[in-house]
Amino acid sequence: MKRFVTVAVFVALLLAQASLGTAAGFLIYEHGAAAMAMAGAFVSIANDPSAIWHNPAGIAFLKGTQFSVGTTLIMPSGKMTLLNPPPWEPQQTWKQKSQTFFPSTLYITQSVGERVTLGFGFFSPYGLGSSWPIENQFRYLGYEDDMKTFFFNPTIGVKLTDKLSVGAGVSYIYSTVTFKLVSLIDDLYPYTLSTYDVPAELKGNGDAWAFNAGLLYRAEKFGLGFSWRSSFNIDYKGDMTLDTSAIPAPFRPLFPTEASGETTFKFPNILAFGASLKPVERLLLSLDLHYILWSRYDEYIVKFDDPRLEEMVMEENWKDSILLRLGGQYTISPKFCLRAGFLYDQTPQPAESMDPLLPDADRYAISTGFGWTVAKNVVLDFAFHHEIFKDRESPNRNIYNFGVVDYGRSNYEMTAELLAVSLNFGF
Repeated sequence: MKRFVTVAVFVALLLAQASLGTAAGFLIYEHGAAAMAMAGAFVSIANDPSAIWHNPAGIAFLKGTQFSVGTTLIMPSGKMTLLNPPPWEPQQTWKQKSQTFFPSTLYITQSVGERVTLGFGFFSPYGLGSSWPIENQFRYLGYEDDMKTFFFNPTIGVKLTDKLSVGAGVSYIYSTVTFKLVSLIDDLYPYTLSTYDVPAELKGNGDAWAFNAGLLYRAEKFGLGFSWRSSFNIDYKGDMTLDTSAIPAPFRPLFPTEASGETTFKFPNILAFGASLKPVERLLLSLDLHYILWSRYDEYIVKFDDPRLEEMVMEENWKDSILLRLGGQYTISPKFCLRAGFLYDQTPQPAESMDPLLPDADRYAISTGFGWTVAKNVVLDFAFHHEIFKDRESPNRNIYNFGVVDYGRSNYEMTAELLAVSLNFGF
């Protein structure tokens, strides 16, 4: 049963792993259409309730009651091509199945007196997933996954002076995961020389607590901002079910059909610095630099309650990464403005730990959108975002590595289209 144990344990740890996100790794950074239209360069602006995510110090400048609700449609696409397939496999290109994800946001702020504002945010900053045809050669690494994280983030902002504010918050995080793969069973020799594909499904959940804080200086012509979101660990517990019907009946009792497992995933600290400038009255320019401490994600360990499944340590060895965002806004009239932006996002993931469920790479993106005051104290924000990943090769975790011959090396080509809309209300 060595092969079964190795595959099952290895894949079970991937249950917490996400796929194509909209920031490097499995970070989602779309948390308000106004900010997204400016490529997320919002740390030194933070002038609507989405400041709870981007820079909590910004809510200190919001007066009365502010309410914002929105969603982002994320439509990834990609393909992988085997570059050096083994003799028994064809040269083939596999395309990702069409999927649409829609992480949504809700923010509420309420000023208390002249200098204090309270807020609450709900958003999903880590997750997404991917789906590939089950027939692809790397189905043993997994062919479908889905990860969601839900943040519940009460926040407070305080104006220290008319131009300087601070903010802080705490988040309760709840996360769910689903993962599908095919386990390869070939340990029945000498009883049979055949191999058997055994579909498996993993479902799990976990929770954690995290913190955020920010600082904002807002003058008439320029602004400076800093924000921090803390690292956290999620302890996932899940159940695995296997369909062993393909295995000959006499041997099925040798293999478990259900097992429970647990693992811990480490999520990064996020440090963000921003500056904005109004060179002329109607034009606002912004620049953000983010430093994301992905190096915490160095390894993970899985344990099962079934003694036939041994503990296993998996190395990831991710690196810290940087993210550069440039944004602009031009006000055409008091009721309408245009926005645009550009970003460069560096992947933290070594090629050696890539696989079809997380084929990350350096990426570039352009965005555009508008803000429209449709009625008194009602603003509609819209954004479009196009993201291009740099083509990248990976050994796919050496699943087809035979001695010095690497049959599993593949090339990945990925893109993503995003549409976002937010409605903001003031009372």
